[in-house]
Amino acid sequence: MGLVDEQSSPREPAAASGKSAAFFDLDKTILAKSSSLAFAKPFYEGGLIARADVVRSAYAQFVYLTSGATHEQMDRMRAYLSALATGWDVELVKKIVAETLDSIVDPIIYEEAVQLIREHQAAGRDVIVISSSGNEVVEPIGERLGVDLAIGTQMAIENGHYTGEIVFYAYGTGKAEAMQRLAAERGYDLAQCYAYSDSMTDLPMLEVVGHPLATNPEAELRRLAEERDWPIIDFKKPVAMQVALERAESRKAAAKAVGGAVALGLAWYAGRRSIRPL
Repeated sequence: MGLVDEQSSPREPAAASGKSAAFFDLDKTILAKSSSLAFAKPFYEGGLIARADVVRSAYAQFVYLTSGATHEQMDRMRAYLSALATGWDVELVKKIVAETLDSIVDPIIYEEAVQLIREHQAAGRDVIVISSSGNEVVEPIGERLGVDLAIGTQMAIENGHYTGEIVFYAYGTGKAEAMQRLAAERGYDLAQCYAYSDSMTDLPMLEVVGHPLATNPEAELRRLAEERDWPIIDFKKPVAMQVALERAESRKAAAKAVGGAVALGLAWYAGRRSIRPL
């Protein structure tokens, strides 16, 4: 058996009989918080946002953690972040994320999620993180996790600065559509694929695969999962990323190592929209 308790989760992923993938939401599924909102303090210290934005982000994080995210809240968050990021220097954003990522993300990783990622990889599946957070945050997190592809929300760039236009919002039906495009391109059988998310806003993502799993689900998704007899997973207290990674690696030390470099989610989508990569 894998790390996750048998009574609250599916059995350890079986070896794939055809080409398949496991799709993971990021916030409250792999991470215990919103990855975008977690960067409010370093963005403030880097001069990108004002103190009032830090307070607003902290409140939004509290609401997100205690009550989950509704479609209305996600739409407001999209508009807020779009307006906030307009004019930001792209290289400065990347520099701040690179310098602070480990300290921000390190304490909020779910060990069980990392173990599930490794189990899917051992079963021969691609692992793809798809999140509504910005790609400049999602992609480096995916790289540290060792996944095959990381796809986040992508904003248009002009003269090295964000314009405020969102060219791809990795949210709701947008996630499901991206998964279907990937399946067509890579030959995935979606009926054999897995999807993990905590939120009802990701229902399209969960419904497009044959193996949906409600992961740390909010109340509404938990009720729906029970009605549809979907497996429900509840992770425990998060740990440092390095601890989770080391434990996962030690568990598969005797198994064949899974090779392959991390693909860049932004490059994947930018190639289809002809936008300039971050």
